[in-house]
Amino acid sequence: MWFSLAMDLLQAIILGIVQGLTEFIPISSTAHLVFASRLTGVYDGHPEMLTATMAVIQLGTLAAVFVYFAGDIWGIVSAFARDHWNLVFNRRKMRFSGTDGNRPIFLSEESWLGWLVILGSIPIGTVGLLLKDFIEGPGTKNLWFIATMLIVVAIGLVIAERVGSQRKELRHFGLVDALTQGFCQVLALMPGASRSGSTIMGGLFAGEKREAAARFSFLLSIPAISASGLLELRKAVVILPREALVPLVVGTAVAAIVGYLSIWGLLAYLRRNTTLIFVVYRLFLGVAILALLYFGVIDPVVR
Repeated sequence: MWFSLAMDLLQAIILGIVQGLTEFIPISSTAHLVFASRLTGVYDGHPEMLTATMAVIQLGTLAAVFVYFAGDIWGIVSAFARDHWNLVFNRRKMRFSGTDGNRPIFLSEESWLGWLVILGSIPIGTVGLLLKDFIEGPGTKNLWFIATMLIVVAIGLVIAERVGSQRKELRHFGLVDALTQGFCQVLALMPGASRSGSTIMGGLFAGEKREAAARFSFLLSIPAISASGLLELRKAVVILPREALVPLVVGTAVAAIVGYLSIWGLLAYLRRNTTLIFVVYRLFLGVAILALLYFGVIDPVVR
């Protein structure tokens, strides 16, 4: 039992490191977790167990977002409550300012940002529920599929970098920004796409600055990761073996620590640099996987 638990702890730590490093960097955390699970042999032949494990470990990176953006989140929540309280009890009429993304004049920038996060989360919530069985199934763990999505989003990032005006700060965001990044976030349901990569791509297409697009991407991740993580946590309690509980907690904690450092690093990087390095990495990895699959060096699915 001790040997089995030790191996499970090692596997969990590896998954936690991979999750923390890749959740916020636009290179696809799910794709890398699938690779890591193959190398470590985590739940071979049991895609539903692997999906549950990955979703729960994601809660670690969610904790990293809460800690890193604690001030922003508190500002959004408190302003949201205050502004809507005033609307209801002071009978303020809803008017639009005509500036800053047509923000209603009775809303502060913080509470308007809260509404944008809510609206931007609707697409992934809707599609996620409709395609839940397909997403959790073995088809999306197929390496042909993952490699293709790595390349597709890389090309999308290149185009977005070229055509996006990159002039909008977070305070200028409006409905177009929220819905563009929200619909692009739907791509994150497909392994290989990358939630941060897809949403940053959407932000660039909408004319946002890179760092602003990344910041909104992180805030937009809160409802998505919370919903998937908590739903899968309930499922994980039932389907995962009892001895996996401690390793799962350890892996989640590791993901939180590494994820916090990743957020800090990515925001600092995007202040001065383009997404080119991530595009090159995605293209190289995607093409390499396709080549290995074509020549039969690796199998597309775990057998």
